Amino acid sequence: MAKTAKLIRRVLTPMIVVRGYYFWKHRAFVSGKAEVDLAGSTSWGPGCVISAFAKVKIGGRFVMGRRVHIASGCFITVSHAGLTVGDDVLISPNCTILTGSYRFDRLDVALQEQGTTNRGVRIGDRVWLGANSVVLDGCELGDNVIVSAGSVVSGKVPSNSIVLGNPAKVIFTRR
Repeated sequence: MAKTAKLIRRVLTPMIVVRGYYFWKHRAFVSGKAEVDLAGSTSWGPGCVISAFAKVKIGGRFVMGRRVHIASGCFITVSHAGLTVGDDVLISPNCTILTGSYRFDRLDVALQEQGTTNRGVRIGDRVWLGANSVVLDGCELGDNVIVSAGSVVSGKVPSNSIVLGNPAKVIFTRR
């Protein structure tokens, strides 16, 4: 029953209502061309911006600090484990943030039937995700981290680091 209600709410709620809700509740600007789920489990700081053609699927607690900018073409899923984004975070175009993953323990069962794991994602303050970067479930990015364009990040990244590659590795520590 809950999945049916969520599907109906997602399909039938006009984007103008979603935009108004997030502006009134959080003073956040959501583009009319963005696709953002209407959810009460959000806590956003003022000055957040979600640009056109970004998709944000909210199925759990989604916390954003002040002045977070999500650029166009981004895809963000928030599972029940949640997503926490600090203050002054820049998420460049076409980034992907995933807070869940499929189980893959058994070879005799299809992935979709094995269920999912959800550990959540935490992104610190003043983080910059470069264009086309991917942040996977269970990732923790410290404060002042820069993720280079096209990188795939999993695991824990220490504060003041610049990471690059697939998988992302620390290439420099900011001082």
